[in-house]
Amino acid sequence: MPTDTREFLWNVGHEVLLPMYIFFAITCLIFLYAFYLRWRVYRLGKPLNRLDHFVRRVIRYLERAYAQLRVLLVRVPGIVHAFLFWGMVILFIGTAIITIQVDFTQPLFHWTFWKGIFYDYYSIFTDLAGLVVFGMLVYFAIRRYIFKPKGLPTSWEDIVIHALITIILFTGFIIEGARMAVTELYANSRLAAFSPVGLEMARLLYPLGETTLRELHRVTWWVHFFLVMGFIALIPFTKLRHILTTSFNYIFADLREKGSLAAIDLDSPTVDHYGASRVSNLNWKDIYDADACTKCKRCQDRCPAWSTGKPLSPMNVVLQIGEVAFGNPATDLISTVTPEVLWDCTTCRACEEICPADIEHITKIMEMRRHLVLMEGKFPGDEVVAAVNNLEVNGNPFGLSPTMRSDWAEGLPVERLEAGKTIDLLYFVGCYASYDKRNQIVARNFIKICAAAGIQVGILGKEERCCGEPLRRLGNEYLYRQAALWNIEKFRSYGVKKVVTTCPHCFNTLKRDYRELGMELEVEHYTVFLDRLMREGRLKLNSEEFDCTYHDSCYIGRYQDIFDQPRRMLEVAGGHVHEMSKNHQESFCCGGGGGRVLAEEKRGRRISVERIGMAQATGTPTLVSNCPFCLTMFEDGIKTGGAEGNLQVRDLAEVIAERIRA
Repeated sequence: MPTDTREFLWNVGHEVLLPMYIFFAITCLIFLYAFYLRWRVYRLGKPLNRLDHFVRRVIRYLERAYAQLRVLLVRVPGIVHAFLFWGMVILFIGTAIITIQVDFTQPLFHWTFWKGIFYDYYSIFTDLAGLVVFGMLVYFAIRRYIFKPKGLPTSWEDIVIHALITIILFTGFIIEGARMAVTELYANSRLAAFSPVGLEMARLLYPLGETTLRELHRVTWWVHFFLVMGFIALIPFTKLRHILTTSFNYIFADLREKGSLAAIDLDSPTVDHYGASRVSNLNWKDIYDADACTKCKRCQDRCPAWSTGKPLSPMNVVLQIGEVAFGNPATDLISTVTPEVLWDCTTCRACEEICPADIEHITKIMEMRRHLVLMEGKFPGDEVVAAVNNLEVNGNPFGLSPTMRSDWAEGLPVERLEAGKTIDLLYFVGCYASYDKRNQIVARNFIKICAAAGIQVGILGKEERCCGEPLRRLGNEYLYRQAALWNIEKFRSYGVKKVVTTCPHCFNTLKRDYRELGMELEVEHYTVFLDRLMREGRLKLNSEEFDCTYHDSCYIGRYQDIFDQPRRMLEVAGGHVHEMSKNHQESFCCGGGGGRVLAEEKRGRRISVERIGMAQATGTPTLVSNCPFCLTMFEDGIKTGGAEGNLQVRDLAEVIAERIRA
């Protein structure tokens, strides 16, 4: 029995090799030169090292580009895209295998491997891969052009690309079917069975006769070849470039802790501009991200601002940066994006968490906010200006005296720090738990819980200032630095080793951002701290059954991946947690992050009311949170959303304190 294989360049002849390679070389030159021009635009941005920890980056690239781990997070469209990608990879490998034999192993070593069992498996895998790709293209065509998902941008470019790939596949099947109809359909039916799609095409074409089939094969072969060359040449000029740019973006990803911001050198005499008003003020990765964006709109769909009728679309911000960079780099970036869009961001990270391309949306918005605040003195509104002035003068946004900062602790077993005093931990109270009556209840309950567990807690009292997080997220790096350095000096002077806070925003800032200023602290959010006390047996609860829903605040959820500990405590306390439609990594922001807790919500619907609606939909009477901003926003959302009497919001510390076993 003859060894299974087929004649290379059957029916077209080896004389096509020279013109084929000439056209391919021209295509590659177009491809490389076009990307060189784009690379020159990327270089308009400031330098940024994104090749450190190179092995880790390469592993990340392999996981996310080839295993499609990020894409698969998006359920059905993600799964379909993954199969489309894997099918294309198999087809590419199939072409590469032929090239390796024809151009290297056969002429150099007289070795042919494209035969026998290897060829059989080659045939069936490439054949089925083509069928899978074709099926996935049909799915995306129906989704994009018939069902038309809201907010998904569609242009003639999308239609042309979709049609081009489909025609390339279809002509490939015609070439295979015409060849098989002449050489395998009846002459070698056993081999033909290894190409099921080609076999069906061969049966369809067979009545045309050998002469017509050969002519059809020859013409279609050249059409297919030039379509493939056109596809390669179009990559840098169309959204097809994301085939490369998105994949490489996994290598260029920010490997710092989630939510980290670039520090500003406020002391340098040579720096005369802060933030970004031009694309040249951004770094090269910010410009590159626009090319890596696939316009899938997943970030937009997850954005709480966009979902509540505000003009902010994280996708559009990224694309507008690209349009300015490649169109007119001298254009004012902020007027293009608009301040309204920039101020609407709650920095909740929902956009970055879902992005399949590892695009960094928030840092771009933050750089433009920094320019607005530090260079132009602009804020979202007068109420924010007043709060910022209060923070500068009194160390809190309410404008209340620092001497009142520890009034909430009167009569409680808590120590005000003094030199030489021994404590188990410092409770960094934060502004809301210090001054806001509703959140003072949370602080008192936290102390009550610690006392029951035998924990000696200290506070800074009037010496504590705002951690600076709202200031930094609004773009005021200068005042943030002042507040942070004040607190750091107090920590050092009292020899503080361990800090616990009930505010996720304080938690992130003390744990992550203060490191930039040379302060290394053991910092925990109280949900993690109390959960450990319970597991160690130092804190015991009475289980009293109740129904509730739980809100994952952005700054301990998406920012710190703290999801299980709060739920575990609720279960121990007797809680039956009914999850909202958006929970865990997909949780919906309360609307208070990014300094928005200090600002009035002037556009669209209230984010807090939207979230309250999700809580009501669970049918439970209690919404449990773990953040003073969330508590404040939800109390307001219950009033303005008409949920009074139907839903109450409680902090986790209140629930736990009520169930402490004597």
